[in-house]
Amino acid sequence: MSDNYNDEKKEKRRTLFVRVRSGAILTIIAFATIIPGGWALFGVNLLISAIGMMEFMRVAKVHKSIIAVISYIALGVLYASVYFERPDFLAPLFMVFLIVLFACMVIWYPKYSADQVLMAFSGLIYVGLGLSYIYQTRMDVENGALLVWLIFICSWISDSGAYLTGIAIGKHKAFPKLSPKKSIEGCIGGIASSILIGVIYKLILDLCFDIHLIDYAGLIVICGVGAVISQAGDLAASAFKRNFQIKDYGRLIPGHGGIMDRFDSIIFVAPLVYYLAKLFIK
Repeated sequence: MSDNYNDEKKEKRRTLFVRVRSGAILTIIAFATIIPGGWALFGVNLLISAIGMMEFMRVAKVHKSIIAVISYIALGVLYASVYFERPDFLAPLFMVFLIVLFACMVIWYPKYSADQVLMAFSGLIYVGLGLSYIYQTRMDVENGALLVWLIFICSWISDSGAYLTGIAIGKHKAFPKLSPKKSIEGCIGGIASSILIGVIYKLILDLCFDIHLIDYAGLIVICGVGAVISQAGDLAASAFKRNFQIKDYGRLIPGHGGIMDRFDSIIFVAPLVYYLAKLFIK
């Protein structure tokens, strides 16, 4: 019994170390691309979106098909419209993309099902468009170079805060069927962590650099609502994986899984931070 207990503790420590190491690498990449912005961020953002879409389509078993090729072309057009600030291109893009996907289903019938076609279509909006708001927040919002970090505070800090709070004091299951390890205490801790770090971030900018980023009321709303949306995104991804009976989307990021496993909450949070920042910053 003692040996098994010690082995479990060692495995947990090893897993935690791997997660922290991967998290540190992701943080370095974030700093190296978000601070300069421009092509560096655009390229990495596009690459992450493409890998995320591949993982998403792999679940539907169309990641090595003509549907995947068409999806990547559509993703390129989407990012071009974002880069050149042409949001009016998006509605026609989505319509043409959907028509072409259904044409593929008809031409190669019965090779591709309606479920697979709709998965590819939703992947462009869910993954491609959702993640593009990292770039849009950095480049299109006033003080975007500073505000964009709220996306990661709302998602990654909230996730870590919920995890640590759940381990420390978590007793009441929040979603026992969907995510047995998540507790009500952990969810609250995640929201509190996001707000706390957000406030500390603003204090540092105010006191050390004399930079007024956003009012405290707006900051608390963004960090609080962002943390809630982050957890909703994480739970939605969990429900999706359970429906398809998979554990992780991939193995690209040791200790975390694939791009979709690490960025599932950011997909939801990035658009929220973008639009709330536009609302609160006049």
